[in-house]
Amino acid sequence: MIFRVCSLLIAFFCVSPAFAGAPDITQKIEGFNLEGYSENGNKSWDLKGDKADIIGNQVAVTNVNANSYGDEDMNLTAKRGTINKSTGDVNLQQDVVITAERGSVMKTDTLDWQRQKDLVSTNDPVTIEDKSMRVQGIGLEAHPGMKDATLKSDVMADIMAESSTHKNNRIQITSDGPMELDQTTMTAVFTVNVVATEPASGRQLKADRMEVLFDDQTKKIKEIVCTGNVEVQQGGNTTRSENLVYKADEQKMILTGRPKLVIDPGDNNAKSAFKF
Repeated sequence: MIFRVCSLLIAFFCVSPAFAGAPDITQKIEGFNLEGYSENGNKSWDLKGDKADIIGNQVAVTNVNANSYGDEDMNLTAKRGTINKSTGDVNLQQDVVITAERGSVMKTDTLDWQRQKDLVSTNDPVTIEDKSMRVQGIGLEAHPGMKDATLKSDVMADIMAESSTHKNNRIQITSDGPMELDQTTMTAVFTVNVVATEPASGRQLKADRMEVLFDDQTKKIKEIVCTGNVEVQQGGNTTRSENLVYKADEQKMILTGRPKLVIDPGDNNAKSAFKF
């Protein structure tokens, strides 16, 4: 969903006739309602607000409520927004919420869009939710045209995973960040102190880097590739290796790179280690 933020902002603010070409004097618009239409006459967007103050090159908008219509309808709301008429750059503030027709929602406190750089960003906490996942983090940078995004730090993700035995199998992943999302390859890469927990089995995976691969249709996790200082904990047993591939549907792990299994028999003074 975050990859369509750019086109949403273009539709609402950069082509709005009420704002384009206004002289450099203070103007006020109360209770405005703007609409845009495609070449075939269908409504493509609409924008409502309580007030717009046009001061020189800046347009300050309050209580923004906008909709974009197309392949996937979207709604954007924010308490306040500022648009630079020359550059087309947009800053949204207070309770910024973007909701897609399919149910995914992104929430944050502020959001900047730099048109020329094709960059959407915020330094505030971000939450992204849909029916198969919930992801939280601090700070976001996204290039909508390139369909990539990065959550900068303190990442927490709760994602549905494919499973032939557990209907609601979920994987919970935390990392110091960053986490990189790529819509074109349907992957998410977590780095720095990455921990993945599977509540259904009680297993916990740790690694320097985890690459999560999603199913194109279900959007659920189908595979996790772990590299660097891999550790698996389940019960009192610990397995270490250099690499690990987790198959979500089978809940199966494949370890490579000098795997080592440490079995805890229940006596803290006696542990058995097996190398393969």
